[in-house]
Amino acid sequence: MCLLDGVVQAAPEAITCRAASHRLPDHPMRQAGRLGAACGVEYAAQAMALHGAMLAEQRQAPQARMGFLISLRGVKLHVARLDDIAADLTVHASCEADNGDHCVYGFRLSAEGRLLVEGRATVMLDVPVPAPT
Repeated sequence: MCLLDGVVQAAPEAITCRAASHRLPDHPMRQAGRLGAACGVEYAAQAMALHGAMLAEQRQAPQARMGFLISLRGVKLHVARLDDIAADLTVHASCEADNGDHCVYGFRLSAEGRLLVEGRATVMLDVPVPAPT
């Protein structure tokens, strides 16, 4: 499930993406016909993953590192839902700390300059994935 439509700007320390998928009537995260603002965390997580993949490509790494979202802090939902936002979403994630095995990102979602969702996330990297049984 890819929610982002494209990259607006990318740098080693941050990424800004855009998305219009929040308006889709068949959005996979809709519940009872609405897309709650907390779903904005998934948009931010996808921007973080894309940022990591772009950094891996710049380093000419054989593949991007697998990341797991392990913590959210200071998440503020400034709206109740996203599906009624007419404008495209701007999704920004900035890497505030990277110690090699985990990263801390600050993130925010906005539309036409209006802040919708913000917070911080910790992503653990290179966690082995258990084999299916």
